Amino acid sequence: MRFYPFELERWQSTWEHRVRFNLSESGVHPFSIQELLDLAGAPTPPLLGVRLGYSQSNGTDLLRERIAALYPGAAPDQVLVTNGSSEANFCACWRLIEPGDQVAVMLPNYLQIHGLAQNLGAQVRGFRLHHARGWEPSPEEIHAAIVPGTKLVVVTNPHNPTGHILSEESRRLILGRVREVGAWLLSDEVYTGAERDGKKTPSFWGSYERLVVVNGLSKAYALPGLRIGWLVATPEFALEAWARHDYTTIGPTGASDHLACVALEPRVREQILARTRRILNANYPVLDAWLKRFGDSFAWHPPEAGAICFVKYRQRVPGADLVERLRAEHGVLLVPGEHFGLPQYIRFGFGNETAELRAALAETERGLKRIFTD
Repeated sequence: MRFYPFELERWQSTWEHRVRFNLSESGVHPFSIQELLDLAGAPTPPLLGVRLGYSQSNGTDLLRERIAALYPGAAPDQVLVTNGSSEANFCACWRLIEPGDQVAVMLPNYLQIHGLAQNLGAQVRGFRLHHARGWEPSPEEIHAAIVPGTKLVVVTNPHNPTGHILSEESRRLILGRVREVGAWLLSDEVYTGAERDGKKTPSFWGSYERLVVVNGLSKAYALPGLRIGWLVATPEFALEAWARHDYTTIGPTGASDHLACVALEPRVREQILARTRRILNANYPVLDAWLKRFGDSFAWHPPEAGAICFVKYRQRVPGADLVERLRAEHGVLLVPGEHFGLPQYIRFGFGNETAELRAALAETERGLKRIFTD
């Protein structure tokens, strides 16, 4: 069986620590451990007292309680804590997908499940979000992609790489079609809480029985290094996903579980998300003004959530060539649209510290002027 590599992750992991400026990230400037503890008003000794043994493999009771509280009506036995939301996606797909299954995936997208489903032997269809529609899907494509017999439908909301939040009408159409064909719905909601206007994106939780919601601390919470993600589903599905988790990483570290409990204490959680919004609302105007200096070379929709902006460029330069030249000649790391399934775009991350973002954009401008005139 052909193996589909995850090009985006290999690109980032190869270069993100070897460049001067990293604009490939989709989260905001991360906390240090001390900054998180200071924000929470939490003393250091309890963290230093965490034993370096095995932690509860599906997440401690306290952590699962705090995650369940984010989803009205959910109980701790409906939560599986994983090493990042990527592992949550993996365990869910491993549980659901068998060779020959049909899977429908929103495109463009973070292509983990798109590739993983094919590696598991599934046939994958896409339903596209369209720039011309403000990154909304068309009803016709939703209907055509989610055919009778579809096993799994995957949505990301808020969306990566566009930062778009689905309209209520699109949510209704997707849910209606999923119900009609009896598919499972996996909703990746990892950017929830990173809305620039502070209005929380409605979760798909509670809207459908055959539902898996995936989330984590990497994006809105600025804690990617903790590698804490989770899935929420029926108790039966959570238990079956936990059985797969036993074959992968077994469980999170005790220190990460401890710090995740600190971060998800309700008072601290609100302070973390407020910090994220401050960064987004300070930095997006910097990027917006910079993009406008290029005139009609760029076209984009302001992102509603996340530290990401998906920008169309007019020049006929392959995206892989463009970002490689910026990396090799100017030390700036960006992500080409090809890594999300849509050429002629670049994803800009703008979650850096503001001074760093300005310096990175200045260097990027020098590089793009050379590339666009060659």
